[in-house]
Amino acid sequence: MAKGDSVVLVPVVAGVVLRKGERFLLVEEIALPHRGLWNLPGGRVEMGESIEQAALREAREETGFEVRLGRKLTIHQPTATEPPKHLFEAEIIGGEQEEGALCIRWFSLEEVRAMRHLLRGEVVLEILEGLHAATPNVRGLA
Repeated sequence: MAKGDSVVLVPVVAGVVLRKGERFLLVEEIALPHRGLWNLPGGRVEMGESIEQAALREAREETGFEVRLGRKLTIHQPTATEPPKHLFEAEIIGGEQEEGALCIRWFSLEEVRAMRHLLRGEVVLEILEGLHAATPNVRGLA
């Protein structure tokens, strides 16, 4: 960098995928310009916070649930000017769904497919379809 050049920091986003059987938890965006769109729980990493810490905090703030992180699923960044979003599988280990904070709801994959026009981005459906496809169908096995 040349002397006098400024540095632009691109924010980093961390989020989680929560699953209960065949259903996935999505949150409805409340801030413009994405108000009314459904997304995976997540948000910006704060200064001094690790990506993992941010994913845990955002899950708690947006859903009321305490979670344990599993494997990292992806780092999604469609363009160089958009924040990279680190997504983790997670399981609920405590807490309870908070009333009135954000609109959160459990959806089947079929419901998510039917509302694809109401998703924050195509990546939401891509992630859920990938997880669904990777899960063996164990119905009927004892």
